[in-house]
Amino acid sequence: MPRYVCLLICLSLAVSAAPAQARNAYRAGDTAAAARAYDAAVRGGPLTLYAFLVRFPKGADLHIHISGAVYAETLIRDGGEDGLCVNTVALSFSRPPCTGDLVPAAELSGNLTAAEQALYDRLIDSFSMRDFVPRAGWSGHDQFFATFARFGGLKSSHLGEWVDEIARRAAWQNEQYLELMDTPPFAHATEIAGQIGWSKAMNRGDAADFARLRKELLAHGLSEEVNADREEVRRAEAERERMERCGTPRAEAACKVEIRYLYQILRGYPPQQVFAQALLGFETVAADIKANHGGFVGINLVMPEDGYIAMRDYTLQMKMLDYLHSVYPQVHITLHAGELAPGMVPPSGLRFHIRQAVELGHAERIGHGVDIMYEDHPWQLLREMAARHVMVEINLTSNAVILGIKGDEHPFPIYRAAHVPVALSTDDEGVSRIDLTHEYVMAAREYHLSYADMKELARTSLEHAFLPGASLWARPDNFSLPVAACQGQALGGSWPTAACKAFLAGSQKAAEQWELEKRFRAFEARFGPKNR
Repeated sequence: MPRYVCLLICLSLAVSAAPAQARNAYRAGDTAAAARAYDAAVRGGPLTLYAFLVRFPKGADLHIHISGAVYAETLIRDGGEDGLCVNTVALSFSRPPCTGDLVPAAELSGNLTAAEQALYDRLIDSFSMRDFVPRAGWSGHDQFFATFARFGGLKSSHLGEWVDEIARRAAWQNEQYLELMDTPPFAHATEIAGQIGWSKAMNRGDAADFARLRKELLAHGLSEEVNADREEVRRAEAERERMERCGTPRAEAACKVEIRYLYQILRGYPPQQVFAQALLGFETVAADIKANHGGFVGINLVMPEDGYIAMRDYTLQMKMLDYLHSVYPQVHITLHAGELAPGMVPPSGLRFHIRQAVELGHAERIGHGVDIMYEDHPWQLLREMAARHVMVEINLTSNAVILGIKGDEHPFPIYRAAHVPVALSTDDEGVSRIDLTHEYVMAAREYHLSYADMKELARTSLEHAFLPGASLWARPDNFSLPVAACQGQALGGSWPTAACKAFLAGSQKAAEQWELEKRFRAFEARFGPKNR
């Protein structure tokens, strides 16, 4: 049963049992005391700040790739279970037989010899950014994206285990909602696209050409892969719930983390394949949205933005999304855009990606958005993003290790000053060897954020989640006034009025936002007068 349903049932029972005076009482946590404790933690340094923020309610992580979120230690264990070999020279997984420079991955478990421990350590470094030092001809960008091929080849049956690992880490840090990026199988769609082909005329990106191609792809059975893609995440969720003992008296805290999925489309392939996979993605997400039982809620384009095909076909791919959005307007879109830095591409390549993602690709959220100030007319674009409430998913560690962009070179404070909504996210926490609390600490220290700023980041994350239903807040990205049905009462309290309870019952998003306010109240109560 989804957690928001459980929350509403409990609220219903509480309302029927509580006296009217208690229902209307406002018992807020001591926000001012919590703010003072936060300031003291900031003065104490990164360790005291981490200890404070690890329990701070963070709402959602909306930009997190499943494969990159799993730590190398898990991947190595899974490689052993799958019977893979470790290439001791390339420091990557290989298929058996394990001969010569290939040794069984299963040997890197249990009691390790000194030599096996050394290989184990080197493999972790190869699968992540741990201990990485840039050198001539090999940058952080190179190391980061190379890791995925090195630990490739693992069986998809591990997906539920990986989701469980991510959910447990989120629960420990008081996160309540995740949107995980996943690339389901699309071999059949690719095969059909190859058979149909792609004409040079289609590079113009005309909607009529896309419509004919869509019709032909569907006629050749592309949608036959939809159910398989949907079933993959259903199996993962079922396995995760089994591992966490959800729905039993021994249910673990991770069960309370609500999860949805974003369908990843690989932008680094020929246009016929990108269009076919995008169509499959839109079809899959639309089916899950219609069913309204979780699963996929949106799409994203992934792979390095500075790749040759990704740069060459960027505008063409945005036109594909423009067309597909016209056919499937209910499918949410978030896009990696502006994950670039000067020198990576010619200056002309920095001037239009975010704008086209917003204006042509219909992006409701932008992932990274680092090169915003190199765009044509950046101030106008910032005003447009603020007016349209296009949120930017900020990945501070990822931008530092991949792009070398950090501190005052990062546009995070520019977005905030321009009133563009922003929220912190991890991108690939396993590869980067971080967690979301690390990102909150980094933001607080580098950009001198207040406790109120921390709360705004968390609230913004849920405000822009792709959950169905209206927001708890009366105006977009304004967290000072709730909707009329929930005004005049303690937000996050145990006894909402009947009108507010009915509103929450009709909105999964508002129910999650109410839960966040409840968590703020509980967190801040720790610093109130009774606990001082």
